[in-house]
Amino acid sequence: MSGLRAYAWWLGLVLLAPVLLPQAIRTRRQALRLPPAAGPQRGLAGAELPGEPLRLLVLGESTVVGVGVSCLRLALVGQLAEALAVQHARPVAWRACGENGITAGQACERLLPQVLDERYDLALLVFGVNDSTRLSSLRRWHSALGSMAEALAARGARVAFSSVPPLQHLTALPWLLRRVLGMRGALLDARLRQLAGELGAGHHAVSLEFSADYLAVDGYHPSSLGYRVWAEGLAASLARVRRLP
Repeated sequence: MSGLRAYAWWLGLVLLAPVLLPQAIRTRRQALRLPPAAGPQRGLAGAELPGEPLRLLVLGESTVVGVGVSCLRLALVGQLAEALAVQHARPVAWRACGENGITAGQACERLLPQVLDERYDLALLVFGVNDSTRLSSLRRWHSALGSMAEALAARGARVAFSSVPPLQHLTALPWLLRRVLGMRGALLDARLRQLAGELGAGHHAVSLEFSADYLAVDGYHPSSLGYRVWAEGLAASLARVRRLP
């Protein structure tokens, strides 16, 4: 069934290409490009709390490096670390490793080698937007994420995936383009859910409203409020699966 849905999506893309291609070119030219968040890519949340710090790695695309906010403390990694520290009543030593515009396949080659020198209790992988917009194949998507997850699990990390964000709600994109890319993202997310099941890893939905308050000024990345709500939803979802070490 998933193969038929993927085939139907490609067929629709071909039929709509005369309309979608000019939209995509115009959107790329006119898009507001925001920089990654400032500050070190490591930190400690809940430093005043007792106990050994929980070691958190967040690996992925532009949301991991905090595009849309001023500093990483306000981005997904910082907000998630704060939520986990409160939830588990212990410090959280966090590390962000990401790159704006990167796909899962590129991250497997460029980012993964940078983080295998350390051990983590929890590794969250955040991908999907760039793989949707760059039309990554389902096979390459599955292979790259599986390779990263297995390598991190072999180092002792509990691996979790954040679901592919629903691109159909990103206001920076024209209506038709975001609907088509949203459907592509849903195909990638279905494969991601399948992979998570195969690996025994968590698959955690992006629980976030996509109204103006939750998006940065580019209409594409989360605002500080958006990152906070996303992080709190992830922390709650992670807690429902099983306790961390």
